[in-house]
Order: sequence, then structure tokens, then C-alpha cells
Amino acid sequence: MSYVQFIPKPPVIDGGDPGVFVQGTHTPATLVEQSGVWIHSAGSAMLQQQNYRLYTCDKWLWMIVDDGAATFTCKEEEFDLTKGECVVIPPSMDGCGLKNAKDTRVLWLTIEGPLSAEFLRQMNALSDVPAKQGTLPSQVLLSRQIVQVLVRHTGTGDASYQLGQLLWGLLAAHSGQSVAMSATLSHEIARVVDTLRACQYRDAFSLADMAAISRMPVETFRKRFSAELGIPPLAYLQFLKMERAKTLLRGGLNVKQTGVEIGMPDPYHFSKQFKHVVGMSPTAYLKHVGGNGKD
Repeated sequence: MSYVQFIPKPPVIDGGDPGVFVQGTHTPATLVEQSGVWIHSAGSAMLQQQNYRLYTCDKWLWMIVDDGAATFTCKEEEFDLTKGECVVIPPSMDGCGLKNAKDTRVLWLTIEGPLSAEFLRQMNALSDVPAKQGTLPSQVLLSRQIVQVLVRHTGTGDASYQLGQLLWGLLAAHSGQSVAMSATLSHEIARVVDTLRACQYRDAFSLADMAAISRMPVETFRKRFSAELGIPPLAYLQFLKMERAKTLLRGGLNVKQTGVEIGMPDPYHFSKQFKHVVGMSPTAYLKHVGGNGKD
């Protein structure tokens, strides 16, 4: 199956209209294929029913709620997804669905290639079960662009290099590199982003601390940062702390050690924040990704 499919489940409403679906596939250019990872397909769905059965394909699936909200289900597990949140689904995963999805718009893309699992690992999204994945506004914007470009050039490699650039942009943004909503950050905001990254998100920067680094008044800094990155400064820092925590947990640190490394020495507070962002506790996350960390 080349595409992801959304099949309405009873009871149907509003005459049974399933929604509006746009999708396309990509034939990678030789150089892009030789990179080891590329976008296979992508699409968007404006859902008009409450409940859907979700048919995935034999590729890694990245699905973002672009507007609205829904509850993702897979067999006995379920978790809520709100605007800007994402779920990553392993290949050929059965029993997936969406509940309470009416008037929700989702974006999705599938990843192919011998290095696709390693790409997802670098995104802290490699798991043997569907898992909630944090996303930055810049990543949502990149995903929209991927869908738009791929649909216009479906079945060809005409936009292969552009799609490759957008895919690597997702990883660059995830790793804390300066990928802004408009592709470039101002010098003042870039200085803050680079400072946060340099300390590996261990320090507990306040809004005033970040404003001082930017050499701007606090309120001016907050507005500028939010405008350029699409997310408030403290929320951005929290997101990247949790992504750093995933890497540390996978690398063998236990929950307490990981919390200390990201500036959250209280294990209860760290676990609560991790579950809020990731959708599962640190212990459950380790179980799904096969890490070596312990409580």
C-alpha cells in the first residue's frame, strides 16, 4: 500500500462524508536515494467523521495534527493529540485509529531508505510501538511544505532535492540548530538558541536570562523569539530539554541521572514534565525504545 488511508468507522454523521484527502508519492533522484533516507509519500486529510480506522503502510509514518485535536488509538493504548503534536508509527502497524477527530486536519509523511530507522533514531522517534513525538512550529511548517511540494510533483523526482532539503530541515530543527519560521534567525535570537544548545539544555535559563543574552528588554525579546521561531522561549527550552532527555535515557542513564543532566534534579518533576511532552513516562519510553536506563 503506497498511501495512508483514513476509513470512517460507524456511526457516520453528516451524510457519511469521509473528508478531504490530498496525497502523493515521490520517486527519489539518484543522489537523494544514495543518501540512504528520503520521503516516500505525504499528504493531508481534513477529517469530517468522529472515528476512523487508520491503515498505515510498510514505511515509517510521521503524522501531525495541523489543526483541531484527536485521540490516537492503537489496540489497547490511546493518547490525545492537539494542534502541533505528532505521532510516529512503525511500519506495517495494525489496529491504529483516530477518535473524536471531526474537523481535524492532519499532515502525514512516510520515510523510506536503508537509513530511515537511523534518521528516526536521531529524531528520538524510533520505537517499536506508536509514540507521541514533540514538534516545533518550524517542523510543522516544514511538514506543510513537504506535503505541498510532493503533491504538486507526485510520482516524479522533479522536486527530489527540495524534498531532501526539507527532510533534513526537520532533523536540523530537532537538534536545536537555527531553523526559523522564515529559514533564518536574527543575530540576537540565534545567539540565545546557540547558547542553549552549547550547554546541552542542562541549565535552567529564565526568560530574563535569555533576554540578557539577546541584549534586549524581556518583553521585546519574548515577542521577537516567538515571532521568529513560532514558539515562546520557555516552551522551546522545555521541548529541547525533553528531546535531550530521550537521548540520555536511550544512552543508558537512569531517570534520576537524566533529570539532573537536563536541570531537573527532582525525579517526580522530571517524570511529570516528560510524560506531558512525550505522552508516556520515562520508564515506559525506555521500554518501547529498548534503552538501558533504569529507575
